[in-house]
Amino acid sequence: MTAPAETRKFEAEVAQVLHLVTHSLYSHKEIFLRELISNASDACDKLRFESIAKPELMAGDSELHIDVSWDPDARTVTIRDNGVGMNRDEVVANIGTIASSGTKRFLEAMSGEQKADARLIGQFGVGFYSAFVVADKVTVITRRADAPASDGVKWESDGKGEYSLEQVEQAERGTSVILHLKTDEDEFLKRWQLRSLITKYSDHVAFPIRMPVEKDGKPTDEWETINAASALWTKPKSEISDEDYQSFYKSLGHDFNDALAWTHNRVEGSQSFTTLLYIPSQPPFDLMMGGRDERKGLKLYIKRVFIMDAAEELLPNYLRFVRGVVDADDLPLNVSREILQQNRQLERIKSACVKRVLDLIEKLAKDEPEKFATFYKAFGNTLKEGISEDANNRERIAKLLRFASTMGDGSAQTVSFDDYIGRMPVGQGTIWFITADSYAAALGSPQLEAFKAKGIEVLLMSDRIDEWMLGSLSEYSGKKLQNVAKGELPLDEADKKKQEESAKEAEPLVKKLKELLGDRVGDVRVSARLTDSPSCLALADYEMAPHLARLLREAGHDMPDNKPTLEINPQHALLKRVEAETDEAKAKDLATLLLEQAEIAAGAQLPDPSAFVQRMNRVLLG
Repeated sequence: MTAPAETRKFEAEVAQVLHLVTHSLYSHKEIFLRELISNASDACDKLRFESIAKPELMAGDSELHIDVSWDPDARTVTIRDNGVGMNRDEVVANIGTIASSGTKRFLEAMSGEQKADARLIGQFGVGFYSAFVVADKVTVITRRADAPASDGVKWESDGKGEYSLEQVEQAERGTSVILHLKTDEDEFLKRWQLRSLITKYSDHVAFPIRMPVEKDGKPTDEWETINAASALWTKPKSEISDEDYQSFYKSLGHDFNDALAWTHNRVEGSQSFTTLLYIPSQPPFDLMMGGRDERKGLKLYIKRVFIMDAAEELLPNYLRFVRGVVDADDLPLNVSREILQQNRQLERIKSACVKRVLDLIEKLAKDEPEKFATFYKAFGNTLKEGISEDANNRERIAKLLRFASTMGDGSAQTVSFDDYIGRMPVGQGTIWFITADSYAAALGSPQLEAFKAKGIEVLLMSDRIDEWMLGSLSEYSGKKLQNVAKGELPLDEADKKKQEESAKEAEPLVKKLKELLGDRVGDVRVSARLTDSPSCLALADYEMAPHLARLLREAGHDMPDNKPTLEINPQHALLKRVEAETDEAKAKDLATLLLEQAEIAAGAQLPDPSAFVQRMNRVLLG
């Protein structure tokens, strides 16, 4: 029974995407052809995979291809594939509604002052809508490969809020997307223009892209293949130019920018496979918007048959920014995600991919410092996740990390652990660091004063992930990593004796401060860290830094209410003032301000900011 034709409204989010795309991408309008050909290629890939289990799906038409044609009289451009096609429900799900969170993610990326950007289109799976940049009406005619000819579906819309659906007779499987061009888009009715765009954006699509041969300015019934139509990664490296690699990357990653670097390898032996892996030059938008929960992964092929997009099992999470393909010879063609998760052969491929990526990053660090700096700015924080996630490669990853330093070049993160160790004076066995909310907060921390006075270098770590990462990195190259704010400082005999004398002399002051502060502190002690400031906080070895505890608390996490240890500099004028103050109320105000300024410097959140302001005013007024 034929389903009646009907008119439906686009979901609100789709209507928003259509508005953004049609009004903002005029400077990159040729993107429509790349995206529609990419969709057609995916449809062919899916059919080839499904036909492994159901060979009858390819019956009568086994040569998969994509046809691009134009009609100057009707003012149409048609992109047709003989791939898997769609049924009615799939048409509604893939075009009229949100098939995944991609549309919402796209809108989130476009929020605020961000302008619609052509780079976002394919990355969020909304490439079809780019057709409306050049067309005032789009018609889709499709039939799924396993459906009868009577179950064809016709979808049509002007992109202004509604679309029509109709069941039609469709003899051939696959999908035709017919663009009815706007009046000012005549350039796309010229064969040379369409061909140049296909060569520019889609030359490395692995299926033949055909166009009608032109005669006397008109298209004929004869078809000509105009792309390379071969899997780039299967060619010898000597036959592939840098331009070829970059062109393939842009098609693969839906990116207008060049890749930063790539590695192409063929492994032969008991297990044979090919990898072609790219590092983007800047974070892909899906990485930034989706983060760890929406990974793209690598494309997995088996004997050049596409198996799945975003095969997350091929790379660990901390390398999720890598784009590329893996083509294996030794996995079963009917492999599923469940089988992948438990496949030992895949574990070997994954290990090889990790090795190749880390080799590539190390090569950048050694031979191309400018490119490495670009990489680290874009992906350094993502790479740091590997310290916790990949114990086998922890030392390799740590070697690639860079930080600001008290002996570095300002806030630039250029100092490696090896640089630090190379500058260590004889007898120093510890890599000292401090974590803070920002570079300025780290550099200005009172806990650095003794280190600056002694000329000891300290790494300044101000990225939010640093504190978490350091929970899994207690040493590097045999050197212990130590937070300057934690534990007791190692002192030589002379300093130790001086510290003991100072502590003994200040015992009455320490006792007074403990009484004045009561349960606001866990302990008060004389500091070996301070030379100029009156006070600072000291942390226990396994205590979380106050700035991170504050962030987690703001994010809704329950955090233990640790009472801080206050360290004081008894030689400072403010401590002398506390010591001499006989008015208990004034002494309590001074003591509390000493604690609160130490908490602020450490990035902690004051329990009562208004009380702090009132207290400060009382002290200022005398």
